[in-house]
Formats: sequence, structure tokens, C-alpha cells
Amino acid sequence: MGRQGELIFGVLANYCFNQENVMSEIVRKGDVTIVQPGKDVVASMAEDFKKDLLSAINTYEGKVVIDLAGVEMVDSVGIGVIIAAHNTLSQAGRSLKVINVVKDVFGLFSTMRLNRRFTVEEA
Repeated sequence: MGRQGELIFGVLANYCFNQENVMSEIVRKGDVTIVQPGKDVVASMAEDFKKDLLSAINTYEGKVVIDLAGVEMVDSVGIGVIIAAHNTLSQAGRSLKVINVVKDVFGLFSTMRLNRRFTVEEA
């Protein structure tokens, strides 16, 4: 496969876009959209993260995965954003999965029983 074929295949297999106003990395793999905030999901960045999630939800069909790799803390505002995303997806018959959750945050999600509303996977 030539260079052009590799580029086209790469774009089709793993579509990723970043715009100036998008803080999270958004990756498309098949019918799954992966949103990677890459930093703590706390009040100071929650509005940008919410915009990124809504953009991913409204732009693509299928499942949405929030990949918390590199995230050490999620505060109450961040949890609210994740719950709102779950509710929006659920109303549309879609699902949310949160992966690579550090132990402390996983414990918080479990205590709040969020793992009963959507899939939560510990890192």
C-alpha cells in the first residue's frame, strides 16, 4: 500500500480530529466514539469537556466511550457532566462506557452506584 493508501486507511480506521475549541481528543473507531479528556475532569475544565462530549454525541451515532487515561481526579462537576452525557445517550437508545478509571475515582463511581447506570472499567 502506498503512502496515500496508508493515509486513507488510517483516516478510515481511526478518525481523530482536534479543533482549537476542542480540548479533548475525540477518536472514532468503527461505531464507537472515544472521548479522551487527558486531564482531570474538574470544575475548571468541565464546560469545555461538556462541549466536547456533546459535540461527539451529536456528530456521531453509536456508542460513546470516555477514556480517563491520564485523569487522576473527577470532582462533582465532572461527575455531573458524565451523568448528563449518559442521560442524553440513554434517551437516544445509546450507551456510555467509562474506561481506564483510576482506583480512587473508580471507588467514587462505585460508591455513587454509577457503575449500575453505565459501564465503568478500572485502569
